Parts: sequence; structure tokens; C-alpha cells
Amino acid sequence: MIDPATIFEAWRAVPLAGSRDVLDGLVRPEYRADSPALKEFLATWRGAWYWADDARTRLVLIKGTATPRPERWLWHGALLLLFIACTLGAGATVAGLLRPTRHPGLGGAVTGVVEFFEFFGSGGWRLVLASGWEFAAPLLTILLIHELGHYFTARRYAIDVSPPYFIPVPPSLSPIGGLGAFIRLRSPVYDRRQLLDVGASGPLAGFVVAFGVLLWGYSLSHRVAMAGLADSSFILFAGRPILLGDSLLSHALREWLVPGTGSVLLAPQAFAGWVGMFITGLNLLPLSQLDGGHVAFGLAGKRQRWIAMAVAAGLVYLGTRGAPMWYAWAALTFAIGGGKWSHPEVVVTDRPVLRAGVITGLACLAVLVLTFVLVPFG
Repeated sequence: MIDPATIFEAWRAVPLAGSRDVLDGLVRPEYRADSPALKEFLATWRGAWYWADDARTRLVLIKGTATPRPERWLWHGALLLLFIACTLGAGATVAGLLRPTRHPGLGGAVTGVVEFFEFFGSGGWRLVLASGWEFAAPLLTILLIHELGHYFTARRYAIDVSPPYFIPVPPSLSPIGGLGAFIRLRSPVYDRRQLLDVGASGPLAGFVVAFGVLLWGYSLSHRVAMAGLADSSFILFAGRPILLGDSLLSHALREWLVPGTGSVLLAPQAFAGWVGMFITGLNLLPLSQLDGGHVAFGLAGKRQRWIAMAVAAGLVYLGTRGAPMWYAWAALTFAIGGGKWSHPEVVVTDRPVLRAGVITGLACLAVLVLTFVLVPFG
């Protein structure tokens, strides 16, 4: 095996939090292009590697130095099972076969949660499975593909990353059955290429699946005459209509696939696709440590803070225009960012991304424009 130092004209060694070592250097001319010696070296390198510039003159080598930590698979599995139960319950409620009791106050919310799981565990799971899978299965697929996109991209860069944490919420509290999922990056991100690729991979992968689910769902949906809901989409949740806002993409697909007049009663699959698109748009906002924050910092570096401040001001404005949930989202992303909407710096902040990274970032911007819903709920 070739000594890594022999392939570099100049390099620096960077230890990252005691878990990884990075060799970042300028490759000698004889090892550039289609060098057989370099190919042989990279084939035997026990770690991650990538080119740091489009000219392929600067190479980054990464190797883990710490023993991989044991994962808490029991905890992750328990959250996943609870999430499945809650999304099945939400699907059964959308189908009209389950009507969770709503109790007032915080104590009432806890009572509703206990009642749902008592019902589920005492045999009600058969009902929610039979009637709720049409919503739960496609939604879980969208979220799982989204998180696995992040997970495998982080692993490709030898980043220490957790499996997905799913966040269940019973249908007595949420028509969706959960608050999505997230992964944890447990080691530092080295440069903006890593950050952008990890941030973009989840929403782009999830968008592809959500697009297919939305096509499927609209083909099963139909128009009905509903007073006050002309030319809009809605679901019936426990028999009560919930008006859903449109993104540019959902509106175009609805008008194409469900022609006619009147409101569109979404099939459970269409609602799952709508939720997937809505979550994608939320995540791609360029704020703090959302996926969009990762992408924006990857593209713009420290200038991301000005983009984030402008977007946060826009959310507050939308809150004044009939969508108060944007107040909460602006506040939540401020809290997630530790009291700021700007993104934390990476180890090497001043190195721009490759041309392919710029294209990836622009693809994320296009997806944000297509999926963002100005007024999500009526």
C-alpha cells in the first residue's frame, strides 16, 4: 500500500473530535488524471475519499480512528413501532373508521393518548391496520427514504451518524400521526461539500417518492361539492373537513389528474403525498440546521445568515396573512439553531463546493419553490 504522504505535494492532517483523521492535500502531478497508481491506492484506502475541486488536484482522505459506538437499536425500533401505530391510527381516522375522543386541556391530551394506545393494544390494531395502511405505508416510505438519503450520504463521507429517530404523535393530537423523523450527526462536518451533500440527499430522495405517491393518490381522489371549499383540496378527519393549501406542484397535478369543478376530497394516499411534499418544503427552508440551512451554507458559506434572516422575516409576514403556524416555525427553527437562524460553521468554511454541488443546490431550490405552501391549512 502506498504511503498517503507520497501522493501529495503539500497536505495537512486534521484530527476531528478524536473520531476521524483527515488528510487534505494537493496531489502530485504524476498522480492526477487517470493515474493507475492513484487508482490502486484509492482501491485499498480503508476510509472515505473525494476530490475537493473540479480540476481534481486536491484530494481529501478520511479514516475513522475510534471504535464504532453501539447503536441503541431497541430505542430506535420502539420509536418506529410507535410511529407506525400512530400513522395507522391517523389513516384510520382519515378513512372515517376511527374517531379519537378529544378532551380539553393538557390533562385531556394525555387522556386521549392513553385511550388511543389502550384501544390499539386491546385489539383495535386490526381495525387501524386494515383501514389505515393506505395512508401510513406511503407516508412511512417517504420519510424513511428521506432519512436514509441523509444516513447513507453521511456514511459515504465517514461521518458518525445515528439511525433515524421517528417522532410519533397519536391521532388524538395530530391528523398526521407524527412529527417526522431526524438523524444525528455525531462528528464534525469537514467542509461545505459534505454539508451540502448530506443536507440535500434527504429531501431530494424523499421528493421523488412523494411525487410518485401524489400521482397515485390523485388518481384515487375525486371532486365533491362542498360549500365554501370551491377548487381546493381537503380531507375528512373524524368526519370533520380540514382544508389543505396548495403548492405550485400539488395545484398543477390536481388540476391535471382530477379535472372538473368542486373541491377535491383527497384519498389517503394523496394525503400522504401532500404531507410528504409539505414536509419537504418545510425542511428546505434555509434556516439554522434544517436541511435547507445545510444546503444554503454549503452554497453561500457565511452569507447564509443574511438569507436566513430574510426568510425568517418572510415567515413572520406570512403569519400576519392568515397562516399563524409560520410564527411557530420561525420560533422553532430559531430554538433549533441555538438562538439564531444562521448555520454553524464547518471545519473548512472558505472552500466552495464543486459545480455538481451548485447544481444539487439549485435542484433543492427548485424543489422548495415547487413544494412550499404559503397557507398550509384553512
